[in-house]
Amino acid sequence: MSTDSQPRFRVVGSDPAPPGRLLRPIVLVGLMGAGKTAVGRRLAAALGVAFADADEAIVEAAGMSIPDIFEVYGETAFRDLERRVVVRLLDEATGVLALGGGAFIDPQTRAAVGERGISIWLKAELETLVARVTRKRAVRPLLMQGEPRTILAGLMERRYPIYAEADFTVLTGDQPLDEVVDRLTELLQREGLIRDVA
Repeated sequence: MSTDSQPRFRVVGSDPAPPGRLLRPIVLVGLMGAGKTAVGRRLAAALGVAFADADEAIVEAAGMSIPDIFEVYGETAFRDLERRVVVRLLDEATGVLALGGGAFIDPQTRAAVGERGISIWLKAELETLVARVTRKRAVRPLLMQGEPRTILAGLMERRYPIYAEADFTVLTGDQPLDEVVDRLTELLQREGLIRDVA
């Protein structure tokens, strides 16, 4: 498993982000199905900044899928690679970064996010998460171990107290993605983390 490949923030939209628009990278955390990637892409587009998905960057760095990394090398090796990729992404550009569901649980990754970025927990109820993950075809290694609702409920119990350490929390549910993006943009403006969104 190689990490020589350099994952890059991808610029969303036609023009590069104005320098200094975001004071620090915005890092979206939460369980699978919370909408981190979908919301992150739209938030980056709304702000005119770069977007990166940590899981996509891990696949690029490793040259293999996440399920294959889990199967061949195990979760410990995956988390180590994930940590290094996240730190690299945080150091690359000031944009929006969506983390995999387990990334923020790792103490070292969480510390790196705290030092370099602003973390926002996209918090969703169990029914929302179950509906989203069972509707999509993406292969999620942790959900291959049993019944999705039971697994997600267990993950919520263990991970929600840690996600609560994020700088901010935004509730998500059945509302349109644009509504979540508007709430995030208003939050960032209110906290003085962006200069403007024009």
